[in-house]
Amino acid sequence: MSWTTIAHYFALHWLEIAGTATTVLGIWFTTRRWLVCWPVVLAADLIYLIVFYQARLLSDALLQIFFVIFTLYGWWHWWRGVREEGEVRIVPLSVQSMLVALAAGAIGSVALGEIAKRLHAALPYLDAALTSYSLVASWWQARKHTANWWLWIVVNIAYIGEYLYKALVPTALLYACLVGLAVLGLREWKRSELAHKLPEQNEENVILLSTSPSSVNRTE
Repeated sequence: MSWTTIAHYFALHWLEIAGTATTVLGIWFTTRRWLVCWPVVLAADLIYLIVFYQARLLSDALLQIFFVIFTLYGWWHWWRGVREEGEVRIVPLSVQSMLVALAAGAIGSVALGEIAKRLHAALPYLDAALTSYSLVASWWQARKHTANWWLWIVVNIAYIGEYLYKALVPTALLYACLVGLAVLGLREWKRSELAHKLPEQNEENVILLSTSPSSVNRTE
């Protein structure tokens, strides 16, 4: 492959490549729970809004608009948490909330699929399902739930196949990287979650011991 061919490829796909690089950087910052992740992710959202619209992946283009909204919310929510607690602390996700969110994702898949089909979008139902559950994962991420990484792993693997089918090779490679980053994020967030649980458990044990009958008898 000559330098001329490479330069020509970059000239044709520079926006997609810029979106790829920006997304990887933003998600890596997210795995580290750094607040700077949000402005970087916002830039990636806007870039891919253009890329997907040009590729006629209308559900994905619509998804980017929702991503912008969720990114702005996540930025504010994380910033408020840092201001109040000094760090981005993981929040447990209840079973009820998880089931409600997954059900909402299923309903959104059907609704978006019908709309996308009428607009003659490519792969309407698959794209709609991935769009809907990406919104669920984004909401969980903004709310600081570790479960977001599990859902991103599943969604991103499916996206790889879709983008290869649409010949968006750089984007397919991006999503392969995002699978790896999601695994990294899962590990890092679970580690942080465990680190916060241990002091709380130790504190509870101290309280239980101090209020137990045996401890009271020893002090008499």
